[in-house]
Amino acid sequence: MTTLPKKILARQKEITNDFLKIVDQNLADVLSGKSENIYEIRDVAELMHIHPRHLSNTIKLVTGNSPCSFVEDKILDIAKQHLEDNKISIAEIAKMLTYDPSNFTKFFKRFAGMTPKQYREAHLEKSETVTI
Repeated sequence: MTTLPKKILARQKEITNDFLKIVDQNLADVLSGKSENIYEIRDVAELMHIHPRHLSNTIKLVTGNSPCSFVEDKILDIAKQHLEDNKISIAEIAKMLTYDPSNFTKFFKRFAGMTPKQYREAHLEKSETVTI
């Protein structure tokens, strides 16, 4: 088994941390209206001045997960928060996250196991249940 020098390990962690910061900032910019697009891996890699494959491989090596899984998880968390809040429509949530309603429903169902409407209804039922 080959061990990597500390300098390489430190750089891999730095790349991973930078990636996560850029993703978080991009999502914040999308939600605030400063940006219209959620970055793809190639966009983040370009900002970091590294090859997309190197970025993807490094993230996978350090975390055990693909870069896309981080983006998808963060989008899903944001969607769930807004669905639980029940102040805006599902279509508005989709638009805010740069999806059309149909694709948003497909995305949400794929990763949450239910449609956004089902999720919202299940959450509302839980919050309306009163325990004695």
